[in-house]
Amino acid sequence: MSKPGPISAKPLSILLSDVFKDAYAKQGFAARELVTRWTEIAGERIAAYCEPMKIQWPRPVEGQPQEPATLVLRVEGPMALEIQHSSDVILERVNRFFGWHAVGRLTIRQAPLSRRGRVARPRPPDAKTVAREAANLGAVEDDDLRAALARLGASIKRN
Repeated sequence: MSKPGPISAKPLSILLSDVFKDAYAKQGFAARELVTRWTEIAGERIAAYCEPMKIQWPRPVEGQPQEPATLVLRVEGPMALEIQHSSDVILERVNRFFGWHAVGRLTIRQAPLSRRGRVARPRPPDAKTVAREAANLGAVEDDDLRAALARLGASIKRN
């Protein structure tokens, strides 16, 4: 009886690369790296509030040089103005990633992001610090207000 050959496991990303390639191509992405590495390309501060939706390539005109594409970003509503003001920085970083002047404009679509990282909630201040702050607030008569101010003061001093 012969022994079976070695089993070589392939990463899931390799097995599904053809499936995702078609989906990204329909959105104008030549490669999926702009989406999967967006945090590295745009920077953590910018990537926290926006993500690339698609790239719109203009139709080539015969005899004319190829015009740069338009990158469509999905941005959370209140941050759209900030992202618009950062558009030069974003364009520079995206074009540096591509290695050539591929993208010339940004278009912003205000919508919730499709992927949201979990926001870490700050832990509440410890009871000793809150009690120490509450002792300093003897002039406040309302108990609920005193407790809230003590928690606020302890949180501020912790940071």
